[in-house]
Amino acid sequence: MTITATYSPEDNKLRLYPSARLDNETFQRVKDAGYKWAPRQELFVAPKWTPAREDLALDLAGEIEPEEMTLAERAEMKADRLDGLADKRAGEANQFQKAAREISERFAMGQPILVGHHSERKARKDRERMDAAASKANKAAQAVDYWNYRARGVEHFANMKNDPRTRARRIKTLFAELRDWQRRLNDAHKALDLWQRNDTPEQIKALANYSSESLAPFGLWSELDKGEKDPTEARTEMIAALERRIQSPIIARWITHTLNRIGFEQEMLGGVARYSGEITPTLLQMFVREHGGEKPKGRKLDDGFFGVQCDAPFPAHIASGDYAEMSGEDWRDLMQACGYLPPEKKPAKPPILNFKAPSGVVSIVNPWRREEDQLPQVELTKAEYAQINSDQRGTRPSACGGFRVRICPNPKHEGPRYMAGWVAVFITDQKAHDLPASVKEMTNA
Repeated sequence: MTITATYSPEDNKLRLYPSARLDNETFQRVKDAGYKWAPRQELFVAPKWTPAREDLALDLAGEIEPEEMTLAERAEMKADRLDGLADKRAGEANQFQKAAREISERFAMGQPILVGHHSERKARKDRERMDAAASKANKAAQAVDYWNYRARGVEHFANMKNDPRTRARRIKTLFAELRDWQRRLNDAHKALDLWQRNDTPEQIKALANYSSESLAPFGLWSELDKGEKDPTEARTEMIAALERRIQSPIIARWITHTLNRIGFEQEMLGGVARYSGEITPTLLQMFVREHGGEKPKGRKLDDGFFGVQCDAPFPAHIASGDYAEMSGEDWRDLMQACGYLPPEKKPAKPPILNFKAPSGVVSIVNPWRREEDQLPQVELTKAEYAQINSDQRGTRPSACGGFRVRICPNPKHEGPRYMAGWVAVFITDQKAHDLPASVKEMTNA
C-alpha cells in the first residue's frame, strides 16, 4: 500500500490519498491527528495545516506534494455531483407523480368509496397508495430544490474564496495570526531578561508573584513562600523553560508557515509593489509592528539612514537582535520582501471654522438625506458648549464641502428637549475665523 500526501495553499488543507484500505493502527493515527475521510473523493483531508498533521503526512508518505486540483476544479466536481443528485431526485419525483396520476384515474369521475361493498377494501388501498405516491413526489421535488441550492452554494463559495476582497481580508487575518505567534516569543524574551537580571531570593519571589510579566506558572509563589522549592532552583527552571519556548521548533514552524501563506495570498493578488514614497520613522514602526515587533521606536539618522529599536528581538524574518539600522532604500527592499505595502493615507477632513454668519444661517450637508440643510446659528461660550452631552454635539460639512461647523440641539429651545432642532454654533470666546468664500458669495448675492 502507498500513500500520497498533498498540501493546498488555497484552502490550507493537507490530504492523504491511500491506494488501499488502511490497517486499524494507521487509521487510528490518521483519525487522532484530525483527518476526516471523504468517501466521494476517496481521501483523508485535514481541516487545516498543523505541525503534527504535517509530521504524520511526512511519516506516512515520505514527502508532501503540491495539490494538483485547484479549489475551483474541486468545487466544479462537487457541483456536478450535486447536480446529478438533483437530476436523480427530479426523475423520482416524475415517477411518483405519474404513479399517483395513474391511481387517481379510478376516482376521476367522482366515484365515492362504497362502504360495505366488495370494492371498498381495494378502493381504500388505492387511495392510500395514491396519497403515498403524491407525498413521495412532493419530497423528491423538495430534494431537487435542496440539491440545486447546495450546488449553487458550492460554486458561490469557491468564487468568494478567490475574490480579491476576500483574499485581502484573509491576508489581514494571517498577519494577526503572525503577530500572535510572535508575541509568544516577545513575552518569553522579556520574561527571560527579568529572570536573568534578578537573582536574590526576594527578587525571585517577587517575580513569581507577577506571572503576567515573568510568565511564572501558577502556584510557584506559594511553593517559594512555604519553602517547598529553593529560589535558585526555581530561577534555573524558569530560565530553562523560557529558553525552550524561545527556541521552540513548533513556534518557528507556525511562523514560517504563516509567512508562506501570506506570500502565496499576496502573489495571487499580483504581488506587492516596492514602496516609492517617503520613508519616515512612523512608517517603519508600522511595518515592524505589523510583523510582530514589540513596541518599535523609529528614528531618523544621518545620511538617509533610519534605526528602529524594539523592546524584544526582531522577528527572525526582519532582522536579528533588538535594533536594526538601514538606509531608506534597504528598508524599502525589506518591506517588499516581507510583503508589506503601507496603507494609503486617508484624505484629510476639511477644517472646523468658527465664524459668525451675517445671515444667521449656515448651509450644511445632511448626512442621512444627502441634501442641503439650513441651520440657524446660535452663540455659545466654550463652557456652555462643553456642557452639552458629547453624543449630542459634533460637526457637519458645509454645503460647499470646504469646511465644517459645530452643531448641537438648540440649547435655547423653549419646550420639550426632544423637539429642539439642530443649530450651528459660534463660540464667542474662541478665535473667530474669516468668513469662508462660499459664505461671502451667498451674503453678497
